[in-house]
Amino acid sequence: MYKVAITGGIGSGKSKVVELLAQRGVAAYDSDSRAKALMASSAELRTKIIECFGSEAYDGEVLNRRYLAERVFNDKEALAKLNAIVHPAVMADFERWAEEQEGNYVVMESAILFEAGLEGAFDATVSVMAPEELRLERAMRRDGATEEQIRERMRNQLSDEERCDRSTFAIVNIELDDLEEDVEQLHRRLSYDSQPR
Repeated sequence: MYKVAITGGIGSGKSKVVELLAQRGVAAYDSDSRAKALMASSAELRTKIIECFGSEAYDGEVLNRRYLAERVFNDKEALAKLNAIVHPAVMADFERWAEEQEGNYVVMESAILFEAGLEGAFDATVSVMAPEELRLERAMRRDGATEEQIRERMRNQLSDEERCDRSTFAIVNIELDDLEEDVEQLHRRLSYDSQPR
C-alpha cells in the first residue's frame, strides 16, 4: 500500500485536506485520535507511561491527559520520552491498518511528522500551509485558546519553509474553493503515483 503523510502547522488546515481526500474515497488515519485510543487501551503503553511519568499519569484505567500535558509542556526531554513510547505503537497500528484498506493509497494526518522523524515510513509527504495570521485566527477559534497560547505552540513547530523543503508536495490553504481544486489535483497525482507498476 502506498502511504502518504499530511502535515502542517497548527491552524494550517491539515484536517480539511484529509477530509476532502476522504470524500474522494481515500482511507484516512488520524494519528492523534489513535494515539489517545492506544494510550487508553494498551496495557503495554500504560505500563511504560507509568514507569516514565509516575502513577498519576493514569486515573485507574483512564489516561490523565491534563497531568501528562503539564509534564511534557515546555519540557522537550519529557516530550521526547513520551513520543519515544507512543510513536512506535502508533506507527505499528498504522501499518496494520494500512494493509487492511482498499484503494491505491492511504493518508495519515500527523502534526509532528518531521519533528518525530517519521517521514521515512511514507512514500510521499504533503505539507499544508497558510499565512501565520490566518492560522492563528483559525486555531484560536477552534481551540478557544488565547493568541499567546497559539503562538507558543507555533514556536514549538517547524516553520512552513522547512516543512515545505522536506515535503514531496505542498498545498496553500487560504480559500476553500481553491483548496478543493488543489486537493483534486493532489488526489489525481497521488492516484497516478500509487498505481502498481
